[in-house]
Amino acid sequence: MAAAALAFTASPATAAPGDTLNMCASALTPSGWVDVQWWNSSGCGSGFTPNSKQIKDLQGYPVGTQVNACASTWPPAGWTIVSTYYTSSCRYSAVPSLDPNSWTLKRTS
Repeated sequence: MAAAALAFTASPATAAPGDTLNMCASALTPSGWVDVQWWNSSGCGSGFTPNSKQIKDLQGYPVGTQVNACASTWPPAGWTIVSTYYTSSCRYSAVPSLDPNSWTLKRTS
């Protein structure tokens, strides 16, 4: 978990396509990025609601690329939702549900 704690201080400005960063849920996901995982971390406070997330840079991918993302952020411009599904790694609410909470996204432009 030490590597994850270090990533909280990293900057999206220096990322490349597909790079991931871990951050507290209280920080907004930057434009061009999507949430890909949620969990609880003592480094981001306490409580029952997941308070940490991993984000992924989608800028620079070629047309036709597909990625999986949590439905907690809207897809960036040029990305289309091609399917929805449930995964426990994208549970970003304290209220359990088996409703679809994730997307497969495809770069379309």
